[in-house]
Amino acid sequence: MNSQANRPDLSNLWMPFTANRQFKSSPRLLSKAKGMYYTSTEGKQILDGTAGLWCVNAGHGRQEIIDAISRQTTDLDYAPSFQIGHEDSFRAATAVARCMPEGMDRIFFTNSGSESVDTALKIALAYHRARGEGHRTRLIGRERGYHGVGFGGISVGGISPNRRTFSNSLLPGVDHICHTHDPEKNSYVRGQPEWGAHFADDLERIVALHDPSTIAAVIVEPLAGSTGVLVPPKGYLERLRAITEKYGILLIFDEVITAFGRLGASSASDLFGVKPDLITLAKGISNAAVPAGAVAVRREIHDAILAAAQSGIEFFHGYTYSAHPLATAAIMATLDIYEREQLFQRAASLSGMFEDAAHGLRGTRHVIDVRNLGLVAGIELEPRPDAPGARAAEVFHKCFDKGLLVRYTGDILAISPPLIIQEDQIDQIFSTIGEVLATID
Repeated sequence: MNSQANRPDLSNLWMPFTANRQFKSSPRLLSKAKGMYYTSTEGKQILDGTAGLWCVNAGHGRQEIIDAISRQTTDLDYAPSFQIGHEDSFRAATAVARCMPEGMDRIFFTNSGSESVDTALKIALAYHRARGEGHRTRLIGRERGYHGVGFGGISVGGISPNRRTFSNSLLPGVDHICHTHDPEKNSYVRGQPEWGAHFADDLERIVALHDPSTIAAVIVEPLAGSTGVLVPPKGYLERLRAITEKYGILLIFDEVITAFGRLGASSASDLFGVKPDLITLAKGISNAAVPAGAVAVRREIHDAILAAAQSGIEFFHGYTYSAHPLATAAIMATLDIYEREQLFQRAASLSGMFEDAAHGLRGTRHVIDVRNLGLVAGIELEPRPDAPGARAAEVFHKCFDKGLLVRYTGDILAISPPLIIQEDQIDQIFSTIGEVLATID
């Protein structure tokens, strides 16, 4: 157990997406993680209701992943990926491709979801140029969308605070379709709403405004996570796919959160039966043991870009740590666990109970909506007058004090536990939230 005297100096670290002054006045520090639990520096167990940051899908401290990383560190700590390679980068790409929809089997490795998004946007632009349609430069995102923190990602993203400070430096030629959430029609819906497929038709408005020949790609999260769990209405993604195909526009699914079992399937594309042109990946791809990401690309897109180059480098893009040996080791070990333990199927089998437990909070003090799909739920709270986000922040702090980690965005609590969760732990998550809500104003 760490004493106050043994704590590190907190002043040097500038923490991401954190109220730094508030945190450092009353820090919440973690020291260990195993299975479904973190351990705080005070020795308290914290049930992980968020899989870290939507990413530790197989649970913490998996020995198979630890062993794979350790072996790789001994054998090959680093290998450059420009004009040279290592065997496991190809093996890992094959393993990832097996989890993707048929034909989306060309894999470009990155190190994060943000890098995956920027990579996918660049692939889309390169593809149209390779086909002689270099005038297709416009990128279309969606309101309330989150696509990481690269300049490409925040440009197509639609969360105002993420964009505000950088508004004069975002990519030109970007527009946004409307989001899919209508609380008057779809409050307390279990799973996909029946109403709202027509929201996809807003893309027709964008097409008419800008001319389809100028649009390269549309990027959406199949299920919007970081904005507060917005589940796509039935038929919405299908309609969006039909419109993009009609005008020769590429469709990118940002599956950084939804891939690798979160919704009870290998991908949201698989679950919904809608195949995009590119899929961005990260988080669960390596169980977060090593930073890793990827873009799964439809084979025809990859082949068109390669065929357009006379010789030499076909796509001028990449990262020093693309397909890092430790990342590829973690990816292969992680995907092996998912398959061997049938974790995607397990998530699907638990989704009904998880749904019932989440919607059990309906009628609880301050709760104004519950949304869910697979093993993800959003609990929306009524904001305090003149203090948006304050109520959810208090729930976050009090849940932590009671041994539960949740996530909040605005006044929405997001729940997304590791796929190894047990039924009694599902009950613990939502009963703890209910107990905390009963104690706050």
